[in-house]
Amino acid sequence: MFADGDFRAERTPRVGEEDLIADLELNTLWQAMAQGDEVVWDSASTAILDGLDAPEQIRYRQAVLADCLANPGVVREIYALAVQAVADERQIYRGMYSNRGEALVRRSINVLELHTNALKRLRQLAEHNASGFRSEGFVRFFETIRTELDDDYFREIAEHLRTLRFRDGVVATARLGKLGQGVDYVLRSPRRSHRLLRFLPQSIGRPSFSWTIPPRDDAGSQAMGALRDRVLALVANAVGQSADHVTAFFTALRVELGFYVGCLHLHEQLSAKGEPLSMPDPHEPGRLTRNARGLYDPCLSLRIEARVQSNDLRADGKPLIIVTGANQGGKSTFLRSLGLAQLMMQAGMFVAADQYAAEIVGGVFTHYKREEDASMVSGKFDEELARMSHLAKAITAGDLLLCNESFAATNEREGSEIATEVIRAMTDNGNTVVFVTHLYELASRFHRQHPDTTLFLRADRDNAGTRSFQLQEAGPLPTSYGADLYRQTFAA
Repeated sequence: MFADGDFRAERTPRVGEEDLIADLELNTLWQAMAQGDEVVWDSASTAILDGLDAPEQIRYRQAVLADCLANPGVVREIYALAVQAVADERQIYRGMYSNRGEALVRRSINVLELHTNALKRLRQLAEHNASGFRSEGFVRFFETIRTELDDDYFREIAEHLRTLRFRDGVVATARLGKLGQGVDYVLRSPRRSHRLLRFLPQSIGRPSFSWTIPPRDDAGSQAMGALRDRVLALVANAVGQSADHVTAFFTALRVELGFYVGCLHLHEQLSAKGEPLSMPDPHEPGRLTRNARGLYDPCLSLRIEARVQSNDLRADGKPLIIVTGANQGGKSTFLRSLGLAQLMMQAGMFVAADQYAAEIVGGVFTHYKREEDASMVSGKFDEELARMSHLAKAITAGDLLLCNESFAATNEREGSEIATEVIRAMTDNGNTVVFVTHLYELASRFHRQHPDTTLFLRADRDNAGTRSFQLQEAGPLPTSYGADLYRQTFAA
């Protein structure tokens, strides 16, 4: 996921994130990506909400994704291997082992033996499939696997695990402390000589002492068991850390590949419908670059059987886009498609378009109108103002704000005045604003005063009221198209 860092699915939600998820219908996207897999859901949602902030980072991840799209079977097999390794470790229930040294060593050995088999399979996959991958991320990953997990490594691991089984008993040394108590216990590696000779004096003339616990001496057996645990506790921590280290490797591999597996799921579903997908072209922040060809809403496409209508966009050098026109003419769908394309691009994904190029933004925020809610303690307009005030405190220079019918809960003049102040404050601060509105006074004001820095899009309908669901570059019209809505609703 990163060229020089780890990817973690744990994150702290940002201001306005709950509204962003609902307004852009991100749950629909994540459901299609996850296909019921919680790990994929967490990885995909984190990657999309915590977007990358540099073109080279995005291109790095795009290259890895391109390898995944070219080798979906291999990627899924590695992901399944990581998932199974983590699941196997959890099957070795920690509760069945006490905190005794011998029990902890035994559990760690069982975990390491399971993981060793998984690591061997991973090396086989690397050896057989590495030549089909080209990205920096996968090339480095496979090279590390083949270099680090060689035959010598597995032989050494096998030898250590055999030793740690202590099938021939535990060998330790100690010295007498005060009052004849044993101190400075040191666990010793058994000599490779025959087990019957292992405890013979190391030299002629050195005295040897032994003690055998009588069969019915329960107290003696307990004391010997405690002594054994005391000695094995010296290695229990080290062996446990080794087991946890390998488990952490498979856990991280599962989380990082989870994102790419989600991309594979989404790509297959949209491609099966014939929907276009492309790798976007990210630009440095502050370039005021935003253009697209064949841009559509992937969430809408996932919900319906037919292909959805797309739009083109040419907004380079425009910090403000105002969208007006007919009700139910595709304005909100366009707004979602633009927001989703930005988030998907900065996650390092493909986007739902034939072509998409845009500057990188610090964050994406939404301010959509809300339906009347009986739980509201104030009116809709007050609620809109409070939400915008909350967002204004979080938005910084270089962010993208998507507004859908904002401030429509009051009269035309008041709504237009407030919207004008918000838009000017945002654009003067270096933000990009996309504003869908029916406030003609607002749209016409910017059309007269800022035609060079504002892109105007309009959703039209013909004389019969039919919508094309495509937006055209055109100025606002002083009509809300209420007549055709009336005919649709009340005509016999």
